[in-house]
Amino acid sequence: MGTIQNHQSEIQNLPTKLVIIGGSDAGISAALRARELDSTVDVTVIVADNFPNFSICGIPFYLSGEVPDWRNLAHRTADEITQTGINLLVNHRATNIDAEQKSVEMVNQEGEIKNLNYDKLIIGTGAIPVEPAIEGLELSGVFLLHSMADSFAIHRHLTNQSPKSAVIIGDGYIGLEMADGLTHRGLDVTLVGRSPTVMRTVDGSIGNLIASELQSRGVEVVNSVEVKTIKENGQELVVYGTNSFSKKTDMVIVAVGVQPLTELAHNPGIKIGKRDAIQVNRKMETNIPDIYAAGDCVETWHRLLGEYIYLPLGTTAHKQGRIAGENALGGNEEFAGSLGTQVVKIFDIAVARTGLRDSDAKAAGFHPLTVEFETWDHKVYYPGAKKLRIRVTGDTETGQLLGAQIAGHYQGEVAKRIDIFATAIFHNMKVDELSQLDLSYTPPLSSPWEPVQMSAQAWMKQF
Repeated sequence: MGTIQNHQSEIQNLPTKLVIIGGSDAGISAALRARELDSTVDVTVIVADNFPNFSICGIPFYLSGEVPDWRNLAHRTADEITQTGINLLVNHRATNIDAEQKSVEMVNQEGEIKNLNYDKLIIGTGAIPVEPAIEGLELSGVFLLHSMADSFAIHRHLTNQSPKSAVIIGDGYIGLEMADGLTHRGLDVTLVGRSPTVMRTVDGSIGNLIASELQSRGVEVVNSVEVKTIKENGQELVVYGTNSFSKKTDMVIVAVGVQPLTELAHNPGIKIGKRDAIQVNRKMETNIPDIYAAGDCVETWHRLLGEYIYLPLGTTAHKQGRIAGENALGGNEEFAGSLGTQVVKIFDIAVARTGLRDSDAKAAGFHPLTVEFETWDHKVYYPGAKKLRIRVTGDTETGQLLGAQIAGHYQGEVAKRIDIFATAIFHNMKVDELSQLDLSYTPPLSSPWEPVQMSAQAWMKQF
């Protein structure tokens, strides 16, 4: 009898087996948080490739040549991760989840099938590039861009084929950064997008400012065109689209967005929501007991809208992964919600946004007013002052701050200033309350009234 009791006690005292599928932002954040909280927890991360915790956001800067060594894109090296006590299974692709047996099936590069049991499971499989319905995507010299493998293929082409021109399909964040990056390498770049202005997450006036910056650097900007076909013409490629668009080029990069990678969720019966993303609650729990999910493969709670949407961001993935890692060990944390806060550098300008634009706010039932304001990024008598363009969106019935957009020189503290707006929205502040914030000032960096506050005051004049 005593032997049986001792055996049961040993079973109860075994370390928790936490298995994480995916070794990018969400997965590694979850693993690190779990080990922070409990150094006895048995954490294994299944990584489909050989690049755990690499910065996908940094790929354009590797391809531009500004970051010469791709290894520097690692947030942490594999050795640094394993030194924390985390087990990494690189080049292992998870193929099935058996929720009843609490087991993950996976296959390695040699085709060998293995099974790994878990007590708690976190899915952090991320996203994959959207493949638009364009004929010719399979042609040599045409590339999708999202993974490290994609970046190596493009880098080889740039190095070995020495292309002189490129067409980039997609005028979002990655497309804009690649237009900058390939121009930096000396290529003639054409940027093609479906929207009337570039970067449709900001309003048209900001989009036009971005287009002007691109054009001043020699980038051809083509709006309101949907690419239909890519064909070979001798050693060249020809890109065809609507509105009689055609362009000869040496290479094509397709960057029209991402979609959640959620195939693994189907077999165990995990619920799927918007854009085929995994449904989770704010504790990052799925509908299946002991299975969590986080990052670009899940729906995200929007703090201002009060609903779940698909909004893949690296910053969000880090937060969600940390929460999933804590809650898998018995925690009770909740994801506070995203506001879609983003910033991008395009040549010498930075563009940032947070919260809701006017059109978004109207669709959500608010009564928005958006006011655009221009001022200097610091006192104009100090050398180097540059203009900032700020758009503030607030609700005309309540005065609540709903959103903001900023464009200015990349050294003009654009990121800091959008973060002020984001913090204010996070805490449900009214537009006029921004004037009460105690913000820093010195003439080389700002003004006694910070530009954020001046833009809020401009909004209040029209409120």
